[in-house]
Amino acid sequence: MPEGDTIHYAAHRIRPLLEGLTPEIQTHRRFAADRWPERLAGRAVTSVDARGKHLFLRFDGGLVLHSHLRMTGAWGTYTGNRRWHRGRHRAWLVLRTERGEVVQFDGPVLELMTEARARADQRIAGLGPDIIADDFDEDVALRRVRGDDPTRTFGDALLDQRSVAGIGNIWKCESCFDAQVDPWRRTRDVGDDEIRAVLRAARPRMRNSAQHGHRVEPHHVYGLAGRPCTRCGATVRRRGQGDDNRPTFWCEACQR
Repeated sequence: MPEGDTIHYAAHRIRPLLEGLTPEIQTHRRFAADRWPERLAGRAVTSVDARGKHLFLRFDGGLVLHSHLRMTGAWGTYTGNRRWHRGRHRAWLVLRTERGEVVQFDGPVLELMTEARARADQRIAGLGPDIIADDFDEDVALRRVRGDDPTRTFGDALLDQRSVAGIGNIWKCESCFDAQVDPWRRTRDVGDDEIRAVLRAARPRMRNSAQHGHRVEPHHVYGLAGRPCTRCGATVRRRGQGDDNRPTFWCEACQR
């Protein structure tokens, strides 16, 4: 699933192609009854922003296109004659301006709503502080983690978007490694300073990735099961965690 840094990076790429302009809009046939091209005709894009793993295209008149990519979706931005990286039959939404094309492929959540509905929607209103945002509040994030089930393993708790928005499986693993915290400890057994250390490890790396793309940040444990730990030389391990059995990578020798 694309994490918060990937969504912020998509917003960063989309803004120069859409903001302040009135796009031509095409949708997949599954949205034909919703008449989005007609409803958005003549409306300029006022802003493109992200919160956690959610992306919003805001239009004149208080209408918002809301997207969540989950496991399958992707945003593409294209200028000149660049070819799309997925087939045209997989495009759910295409927005064209004189600056280029913005395409959402295969995104399972794509909906047009009013600003008022977007503010009230609990999928959005219930999100914790966005770890990438300029105004990220570490104290609020700490309180929300503490308000979660204390018997839950800490790595699983980090994925709860109601506590901290934006952290996904990759940054769960990487930030716990950077802070030398075992993701398998129960949340009640992880100290406040340790939680803060994990958040402070994740935030700068995710912000850098959000600005420049995920390839700028190397992985120290994620996807590296069976290889030597870059810090202590022990073997990196992998095991499914939480109800969704998401793979967790960690070094049990130096993460305690």
